[in-house]
Amino acid sequence: MTSRWITGLGIAVLAGAVAACGTTAPTGDGAPTSDPDPTTVTGTPTTSLAPPPEPTAPTGGLPQVLSGIRQVTIVRAGAFESGLSITDDGRLAEVDGDEGRQLLVAVPLDGRLFLIESYQGVGGAAGAGEPVCWRVHNPGNGESLSVEGAACDAGDPRQRFEIVAADTGLENTFMISNSSAYLRHSARSGLILEEQGDGSPTPDGFRFNDNGPAPTR
Repeated sequence: MTSRWITGLGIAVLAGAVAACGTTAPTGDGAPTSDPDPTTVTGTPTTSLAPPPEPTAPTGGLPQVLSGIRQVTIVRAGAFESGLSITDDGRLAEVDGDEGRQLLVAVPLDGRLFLIESYQGVGGAAGAGEPVCWRVHNPGNGESLSVEGAACDAGDPRQRFEIVAADTGLENTFMISNSSAYLRHSARSGLILEEQGDGSPTPDGFRFNDNGPAPTR
């Protein structure tokens, strides 16, 4: 398992440098305040229902790891070998083994926003099955925001994550946020999302390691 977290870094360097986009926190209305289940918009077409538009990759020289056609493992810059995974209990966490869904695909939506799909560790083979997607979870009890797995819905604001370059000096290392709340590691709570303010810890950088073509769907 360790080799998958580490060897992807060498491959990711070949993908090229990320276009200069800074590390400014995205604008928005703040962190989600409720956590309803994702919904699907339905309607009654008069003739035939057109298929939804496919996400399009934004211009600006995005690296391959953010192209939507490569699968990656994601490692927190300060974590060395532990990788991010949607575990069997449905929460995003750092793991050292093969558990959970740790092969990820960042699907471009618009601007710097992405849907982050999570797959089982099947090596990107055809027939990987349906992914689950990252979604912000607000427990509503004063506890920190976290990330959980959910049915993919590109129209759900809680699933639209902004990915921008992190100032770490490492290739393909990014900060991940949703509505101005940044993903970081908490010694008490694990991976949480936290808005930036005076005295807030610096958001963590996360290294995207290329692990080959995205699964065929």
